[in-house]
Amino acid sequence: MGIGFYRDIAIIIAGLVAAGVLVFMAVLLYSLYKRTIAILDSMQAASANVRGITSYMGVEVVKPLTEMVALIHGIRKGIETVSKLFRKKEGGKDV
Repeated sequence: MGIGFYRDIAIIIAGLVAAGVLVFMAVLLYSLYKRTIAILDSMQAASANVRGITSYMGVEVVKPLTEMVALIHGIRKGIETVSKLFRKKEGGKDV
């Protein structure tokens, strides 16, 4: 048994180890891929829930609140306009 035999054995062992590492990496990457897909699916469902809540808030809360604020602003401006009609002019006698 010469040095060539030991070289061949070393090459075979290195090849088997490399094949094992490649199989292990493939399994690890596939597992990571499956977990990533599951996380993305749950994030998509969560964003759909947030979208629904936002839409509901816009229709049920913001729109009526905006209408109420506009009504109060209109009433206030109307009162200011009417009160301007009945105010005395400042600055002395019949300027």
